[in-house]
Amino acid sequence: MAASTAAGKQRIPKVAKVKNKAPAEVQITAEQLLREAKERELELLPPPPQQKITDEEELNDYKLRKRKTFEDNIRKNRTVISNWIKYAQWEESLKEIQRARSIYERALDVDYRNITLWLKYAEMEMKNRQVNHARNIWDRAITTLPRVNQFWYKYTYMEEMLGNVAGARQVFERWMEWQPEEQAWHSYINFELRYKEVDRARTIYERFVLVHPDVKNWIKYARFEEKHAYFAHARKVYERAVEFFGDEHMDEHLYVAFAKFEENQKEANPHNYDAWFDYLRLVESDAEAEAVREVYERAIANVPPIQEKRHWKRYIYLWINYALYEELEAKDPERTRQVYQASLELIPHKKFTFAKMWILYAQFEIRQKNLSLARRALGTSIGKCPKNKLFKVYIELELQLREFDRCRKLYEKFLEFGPENCTSWIKFAELETILGDIDRARAIYELAISQPRLDMPEVLWKSYIDFEIEQEETERTRNLYRRLLQRTQHVKVWISFAQFELSSGKEGSLTKCRQIYEEANKTMRNCEEKEERLMLLESWRSFEEEFGTASDKERVDKLMPEKVKKRRKVQTDDGSDAGWEEYFDYIFPEDAANQPNLKLLAMAKLWKKQQQEKEDAEHHPDEDVDESES
Repeated sequence: MAASTAAGKQRIPKVAKVKNKAPAEVQITAEQLLREAKERELELLPPPPQQKITDEEELNDYKLRKRKTFEDNIRKNRTVISNWIKYAQWEESLKEIQRARSIYERALDVDYRNITLWLKYAEMEMKNRQVNHARNIWDRAITTLPRVNQFWYKYTYMEEMLGNVAGARQVFERWMEWQPEEQAWHSYINFELRYKEVDRARTIYERFVLVHPDVKNWIKYARFEEKHAYFAHARKVYERAVEFFGDEHMDEHLYVAFAKFEENQKEANPHNYDAWFDYLRLVESDAEAEAVREVYERAIANVPPIQEKRHWKRYIYLWINYALYEELEAKDPERTRQVYQASLELIPHKKFTFAKMWILYAQFEIRQKNLSLARRALGTSIGKCPKNKLFKVYIELELQLREFDRCRKLYEKFLEFGPENCTSWIKFAELETILGDIDRARAIYELAISQPRLDMPEVLWKSYIDFEIEQEETERTRNLYRRLLQRTQHVKVWISFAQFELSSGKEGSLTKCRQIYEEANKTMRNCEEKEERLMLLESWRSFEEEFGTASDKERVDKLMPEKVKKRRKVQTDDGSDAGWEEYFDYIFPEDAANQPNLKLLAMAKLWKKQQQEKEDAEHHPDEDVDESES
């Protein structure tokens, strides 16, 4: 017992006692252990022996082993594109271009979005001077991944290096259709400039500033024109840029660049009013009122040298802007009045005038509650240089003020000035109608339709007829229609007359309506416009379908024409033949009865139809028998 106890005590190992339990100064990490194990590796693999290939059989054996290794690597992980590229480059080093192509194509099937793969493939073809193959690859690359700019740059560079300028330009054009980033456009422009194609570069700039409409790009465009000594073009670009951005989106850099350009020229045209507008806009933004006035005075001093309206159209806006500045910005009514009056004294009213200037001045005086000066301005305008617009504005003003006697006098003067203006006659008559003077309105209409020349007579007559209908003057309306039909036999007048009789609601209205349709049909038999006659008959048929009997409708149906396709010769402006054209004609039954040729044609058509039926019966006798048996 004691011996076993002693043996058991001997088996228990003694635990070493740690005297210092503080952490060691240098800590050992797992990473350090692994690194030391690697460094102390005892088994160092020797490098593979160099193999010398002495004959073709050994070479083929080497190729086979190497290809098997590459294929195994690819099979293990198809998505590692570097394995594919190494494989293809190895085949290329052996001048096995066709095999290298096959490997690249297989790799593209795996990952066609890999940019490096496309680049290596194309570089291989270019390195081996396979130009058409390289073109094919670049074409596929830019079609598949059109947003990868690197492909486009490489493709255009290759074509340019080959001297194929037209081909490079075509690639650039395809690229621009995708509206790429700004640098791409600059590359295209620089390409054209390398070959002194300034006009082509200008065309590209035109598209560029619309695709990327930044201020800096407009400035670049203008400086491009300035650099090539196209100063008028440069100024035009600046002016277009100012107009393009407008007041809301304007950038001060554009104004500064424009001003520097004009300063560099030192020979700016003082009659270039657009430049004055830009200068004034710049001055108004941050200058004192006196400085702005000084610039306006300098601008309006450049009066057009020729007294033709087309030369004054831009210039007059300097005066308008000046007056608006004084009224709205400077808040000086007296100076505003002086500006308007000075401008109106300057304009040569005997040769031409600007109705806008008179109207703006009158509206300004109305805003200042100075009615007498507003009337004086408009009265002077129609006295010196009467225009439709001036009369209309003056009449509208008096209408708003309820000065109807003044309106009557103005309408009288207006119609003395332009008696052919149907709108003025109608407005005058409508005014009298509103005022309740029916006889006066009727007299105005009578005077209007008696004028020898009218700009819109159909509108005037319609207004007069509508006026009498509103007054419920049935007999007067009927007489008006008769008077109008003496002047014109237009189908719309007849239809309107018939519909008026129908809508009168009086006894015998249906009969009168039908009589008018009959009369119109007789009258229009000699009408050359067959479509108008057809329109009348269709309107008549609609009437009979709604209000007539079956016999009435049948009667109109018998009058309907037959639509026939015909051919006629076509001649050019110089009288030479231009072939034949088909058109549709209408043959009315009444016309056919009076023309033997048409009757003969109808008989020929009937005979042809009978012959066709007879032939059909001969070709299908069994069907006839079956039908008879059934």
